[in-house]
Amino acid sequence: MTEQLRMMAVHAHPDDESSKGAATMAKYVSEGVDVLVATCTGGERGSILNPKLQGDPYIEKNIHEVRAKEMAEARDILGVKQEWLGFVDSGLPEGDPLPPLPEGCFALQDVEEAAGRLVKLIREFRPHVITTYDENGGYPHPDHIMTHKISMMAFDAAGDPERYPEAGEPWQPQKLYYNQGFNRQRTQALHDALIERGLESPYGEWLKRWDEMGRERTLTTFVPCADFFEIRDKALIAHATQIDPDGGWFRVPMDIQREVWPTEEYELAKSLVDTSLPEDDLFAGIRNN
Repeated sequence: MTEQLRMMAVHAHPDDESSKGAATMAKYVSEGVDVLVATCTGGERGSILNPKLQGDPYIEKNIHEVRAKEMAEARDILGVKQEWLGFVDSGLPEGDPLPPLPEGCFALQDVEEAAGRLVKLIREFRPHVITTYDENGGYPHPDHIMTHKISMMAFDAAGDPERYPEAGEPWQPQKLYYNQGFNRQRTQALHDALIERGLESPYGEWLKRWDEMGRERTLTTFVPCADFFEIRDKALIAHATQIDPDGGWFRVPMDIQREVWPTEEYELAKSLVDTSLPEDDLFAGIRNN
């Protein structure tokens, strides 16, 4: 394929791009692939999760601006392009029963109307591959689930000249993947490696919850990207309001991560090209067409 390869990663909030598939994106950028992150919301209802920054009045008052600056730094670290779709964060409702979602938020938008913004961006950027979340959102955050819904609709609609005619010239992406970096296989492997080395594992409770849920996703694609794990972590730390640099994200020594599980994982959800599973490349079946 003589044309430059292009990939779009659709995420709900700033910081999601750095915790899900960041090393993959950095790897592809290093190979000359054009990578664009589409961020659905500004993350303005996100809690300040880094205990070192909690209670800061400036951050609390200007969270939207602060998170936008964090996103700009992470974007530069990863070497990707990035666009905001302009929806308002829905927040993560808590309680029993759950409170209603805030009026006007992303998760309450009409799916077909909201997908139009993504269709426009797809037609402008013309990606060959799109990554997004599965129907559970990876975890059941309302914005993650809505991201899945608009991604699926936009993938099908972007190439159809009858749909969203005002959104530009049709363009049909060839493959769509679900991020599955938080999977049982990887977690078990890292947990076992830590225990074998006499180290404490942060994953014991995770594995118990997986046992209780009894649900496994199909992993189809394992992208080797261990050389980019440090870039991934640097981008994640750039989201300072969300990530404690001394927290659980960074408890597994880098040498163990690289040795035990040197890939990031995906589930192939849609493909318009022939490919054989398992894959080690999101562009398998596209590069040679």
